[in-house]
Amino acid sequence: MVDFVLVLLLLLPLFFGLLQLGLVLHVRNTLTAAASEGARYGAAYDRSPAAGAARTRDQIRGALAGKYAREVSARLEAVGGAPTVVVRARAEVPTLGFLGPSVSLEAEGHATREVFP
Repeated sequence: MVDFVLVLLLLLPLFFGLLQLGLVLHVRNTLTAAASEGARYGAAYDRSPAAGAARTRDQIRGALAGKYAREVSARLEAVGGAPTVVVRARAEVPTLGFLGPSVSLEAEGHATREVFP
């Protein structure tokens, strides 16, 4: 019984640490994929960057909780002389399960804007 408790004291924090790392990586990858998809959507000829931000919010809400989709912005800027839609998504992920301090994650998606010839 004593051996079980001693081993459990070592393995439990390791297990929960790996679980938390998986949660943070899942949120980061979801933000990155949603920002990229939103930028591509907003860069289409008949759409605006605001439509790309809305698409990003929808993608995040579909995969995660709605609280992760609160800070999404989109803008049009020139990158190398080409008009580019940039979508930025930012979220706070708790570091100790669902409690405690949070770590801030940011992701950006870029897509060259389609122009009518």
